[in-house]
Amino acid sequence: MAKATWRTTLFGNTVARTVLSLWAWLVLGIIVAIWVPLVGIVWLATVPFDKGRYWPGWLFRKLCVVHNWFNPLWKFRTSGTMIHDPRRPYVVVSNHESFVDMLLISHLPWEMKWLSKESIFKIPAVGWLMSMAGDIRLIRGNKQSIVSAMRGCADRLEKRTSVMLFPEGTRTRDGSLGEFKDGAFRLAIDHQVPILPLVVNGTYEALQAGSWKMNPTDAEVRVLEPVSTEGLTKADVPELREKVRGIIEAELAAMRA
Repeated sequence: MAKATWRTTLFGNTVARTVLSLWAWLVLGIIVAIWVPLVGIVWLATVPFDKGRYWPGWLFRKLCVVHNWFNPLWKFRTSGTMIHDPRRPYVVVSNHESFVDMLLISHLPWEMKWLSKESIFKIPAVGWLMSMAGDIRLIRGNKQSIVSAMRGCADRLEKRTSVMLFPEGTRTRDGSLGEFKDGAFRLAIDHQVPILPLVVNGTYEALQAGSWKMNPTDAEVRVLEPVSTEGLTKADVPELREKVRGIIEAELAAMRA
């Protein structure tokens, strides 16, 4: 049976999807348990000279690559304009289809620090890995936390590490692209670093909100051309925000077509 046909058939086979989903979650748990001491060793070894925690973070993201090797339900790929200097900081933004976006985007070959809600940091082992990697926690709706998170993002940029934000604020509930918030664009202008747009497609089907069962999918993250913020001021935030949203929306439509 051809691979495409096998994947299509599997989508409608509840028993097979349940078994393979259990397998994929089990493997993820095992890999996370293995990765905690590995990342811990790298973190300890690089603390004296790696102030931005670049290398612990880089190793942490590889967890997602290894997991995908063992997950027959998902086929991930990257495409687009890959950056040449991994220590050239960007404010990276992407549309947000599902939790799986983080696993897919982590396949990109450079490290970036993630702005993530506090509840993710509370997951045992995963939260430890994120803390060692230097990711940035955020309590939604808490102004003090938002200010602290933006300071954290600024700190990572100053240490020559990109930061990754979802400007929609939360994942889509129906697959459509939501409105973008100002934070990522204000951050980029304040620190005069380019915006690096990403487009993810196919992850919405991979894991539906509120469900633990995985669906077979071919998902892709595409890296678009950086958008310069040179010379822009806070007054330019709305225009920059809508420009980047339009770029992502157009590319997403092309990928889905």
